[in-house]
Amino acid sequence: MFNRLISAAFAASVATIGATGAVSAQTEMNFALDWKFEGPAAPYFVALDEGYFADEGLTVEIAEGAGSLDAIPKVATGAYPIGFADINSLMRFVDQNPGAPVTAIMMTYDAPPFAVVGRKSLGVEEPSDLMGKVLGAPPPDGAWAQFPIFAAENELVMDDITVEPVGFPTREPMLAEGKVAAVTGYSFSSFLNTKRLGVPVDDISVILMSDYGLELYGNAVIVNTEFAAENPEAVTGFLRAVAKGWASVIADPEAGIDALLERNPAADKELELERLAMVLEDNVLTDFVKENGLGMIDADRMAKAIEQTKAVYEFQSEPDASLYFDDSYLPDDGSLMLQ
Repeated sequence: MFNRLISAAFAASVATIGATGAVSAQTEMNFALDWKFEGPAAPYFVALDEGYFADEGLTVEIAEGAGSLDAIPKVATGAYPIGFADINSLMRFVDQNPGAPVTAIMMTYDAPPFAVVGRKSLGVEEPSDLMGKVLGAPPPDGAWAQFPIFAAENELVMDDITVEPVGFPTREPMLAEGKVAAVTGYSFSSFLNTKRLGVPVDDISVILMSDYGLELYGNAVIVNTEFAAENPEAVTGFLRAVAKGWASVIADPEAGIDALLERNPAADKELELERLAMVLEDNVLTDFVKENGLGMIDADRMAKAIEQTKAVYEFQSEPDASLYFDDSYLPDDGSLMLQ
């Protein structure tokens, strides 16, 4: 049994201001993850252990989440000043809660991990195969939230797909047992969880929604805008430390997973190494990120993402990209370049 909340308090009464632009006083910043302590969380624990947050004068606590939508209300209410969540779900939250003090400030999954993971033996290898099948979908799942866009882009008739609401703990077991033919989920989670349950790899199909018409972005660091306005240097310092954490796990993935295992000793090291490798290859280190660095977005692509969302979601107010993403807190000292 391990604690679900990891506290790393760095006792430094005054941080040295140097080339990194560290803030001049210790600031507490609780960080709400989207999910459990698994491979993709390794960069944040490396940032703790290597003192990247401490160098910025920050005291950071990292808490597990319960899905890619979970951190949004936590940050919007101020329960956490900063978190990690799906930007597409953030758009809808902001639209449904006008004036909510939350926005994204660092794009992390430049290519979203939204996927349909199915069983080839149950007839699912490509989008059209979902017609007439049973699809398991957790209601709070970020991939399920985007499924109507995926369906529209691939001319799937939703009424011809039987959607079975499932819980996160039962999603992959139901797929492994053949009770559903496919599930929605993050590719690196549902694929590996299904594999761990004994389903042969050559029987698992991974249909990445980004390969089938989605222009959407994925998860991003989000912030309470009131906190950010009062603590701009701290927020920029947090993002700089996070970028260093990602750079460190790219250079040494095994060390990153070792840092994770200190918080989650029950995790399977090889499985989490594979999960981290999938995240890096499929979601983080895209051509755009390699050229421009971590954290930024392309304005034209964001506009297309909003248009896709409008096709399946009726905005209460005219969507405005500036409400969903603010790049003004990103560090400009080169720390965002990961390779």
